[in-house]
Formats: sequence, structure tokens, C-alpha cells
Amino acid sequence: MLQRICQGNKQNGERCRQAPLADSEFCFWHDPDHAEEAEQARRLGGQRRRREKITEGAYEIEGIDALSLAERIVKIAIVDTLSLENSVNRNRTLISASIALAKLTEVGEQEERLAAVESALGPRLVKKGHR
Repeated sequence: MLQRICQGNKQNGERCRQAPLADSEFCFWHDPDHAEEAEQARRLGGQRRRREKITEGAYEIEGIDALSLAERIVKIAIVDTLSLENSVNRNRTLISASIALAKLTEVGEQEERLAAVESALGPRLVKKGHR
């Protein structure tokens, strides 16, 4: 069975490899009947990427490792929550965030300890499959 592919071309001139819509010879991106929708989708995608970069810069989270990122997000949530009016939900959120921060700290300390042990043992460690 032959697989149908879009009859459109990419911007670089290569043939589009997308599957065409059921009632068309073109995929969503190249179908003239969907040109306006495709353009709007491209525009919204670009806006989202720009907004993401701006947000990363504003919250100073760009380029940090996962554990540091999680810690940064919890700290931002705590600061934002502290600015809210006092309520039971606010207090619950603060307690949850504090527990999350404590757990992140514990995980970070365990990673440091494991790295120290691995460094101390160095070549004495047995690697998987090399006994």
C-alpha cells in the first residue's frame, strides 16, 4: 500500500513529507483552503516562543539544571503566595511549598554525598557489565 504524501513544497524547495488531509492532496500547512488557519498557527507559535524566552529571563531560570529550576520555581511560588491575603488556602500552599523545598534540599544533599563517595572510591567502583 502506498503512503500518500503532501504535494506541497517546503520553503527550501524540498517536497513536504507530511500526510495530506483526508479530502485533499495537501497537508494542513500547504492546503490553500487552510492557509489563513496555518498562518495564524505559525504566528501563535512564534508568540509563544518569544513569551517563553521573556518569562525565562524575568524569572532567571534560563540554562539552570532541573533541580535548581525546581527549587527556583518553589521559591517564586512562595514569594508570590506570601503576597496574597492571609487565608487557609494560602497557608496550605505555603506549607506544601515548604515541604517541597525541604525535599529538594534533601535530594540536593544526597546528590552531593553520592558524588563525594564516587569521587573517593574512583577506580574501585565496578561498572555494570565489567566484573
